[in-house]
Amino acid sequence: MKMNRREFLAASLVGAGTVILGGAPINAGPSVDPYQMVELGKTGIKVSLIGMGTGMRGGGNSSSLTRMDKAKAAKLIRHAYDCGVRYFDCADLYGSHQVVGETLKDVSDKVVIASKIWVRGGNGTRYKDTQDAVATLDRFRKELGRDMVDFVQLHCMTDDTWHETYKAQTEGLSKLKEKGIVRAHGITIHKIDAMKSAVGDPWVETIHVRVNATGDYMDLDKKANVVADDIYPVIQKLHDGGKGVIGLKLIGQGTYRDKNTPELIDASIAKVLGLVNTMIVGFEEEWQVEDFAARVKKALEQRTKMT
Repeated sequence: MKMNRREFLAASLVGAGTVILGGAPINAGPSVDPYQMVELGKTGIKVSLIGMGTGMRGGGNSSSLTRMDKAKAAKLIRHAYDCGVRYFDCADLYGSHQVVGETLKDVSDKVVIASKIWVRGGNGTRYKDTQDAVATLDRFRKELGRDMVDFVQLHCMTDDTWHETYKAQTEGLSKLKEKGIVRAHGITIHKIDAMKSAVGDPWVETIHVRVNATGDYMDLDKKANVVADDIYPVIQKLHDGGKGVIGLKLIGQGTYRDKNTPELIDASIAKVLGLVNTMIVGFEEEWQVEDFAARVKKALEQRTKMT
């Protein structure tokens, strides 16, 4: 059952930031501003520490954001921007290009907008051009109303052979980067083997990883005895190696909110601050932006006290 704002905040922020911070410090310096701008690995791109994801409960070119009333979705995106969010994470899979592009058109030069190409076939997207990165990016730019997309990733990589399997797309994105149509490229991860293969891969400049303190919706595999403690060190290697690491599933795909367990959000923020460059959350209501930011600020204040 989903909790409303009053019910969720009844659990207050008292516990936020009181857990022990894990991992090495983020590259954000001593600031406790939850919207501070941080370097995205070695890409030269700066993003806000908190980003807005647009794929909550998404698939097949739709998500919670794109299924809501268009005016409400635009109001939510603009609210996140007004609060300080400067990184908006899209994907073909979510169908979120148009609403994000239109809403942020007047501040396009002030935000980082990223997207992902679904190359796996099936029902991921209704579009048939995803085997051609150039054609796909032409469409993305039209949908976003932008000449350039800040960074683009191959969506949902699951094994260590992805680079060869999708060689046409990696080469296509490299050419687009040379032309200045994208600033960086990378992958999103859905299995630990793909994550491990990205550590030493110079083509991977940005990478989405599913991470939180409890292992919920992370890339676990009971058959292969893969647990969360196996994944955290790999993410740390990606971070230390200069990849632009984007953390998602911070709130367990919404379950920590839905089940009124904000202490798990606090624990996840504390854990993830040491592993990633930036965190994206699929906000579904305006109050959630401020709530998450307040929790991040508390965790940053605690980290500062410890250092």
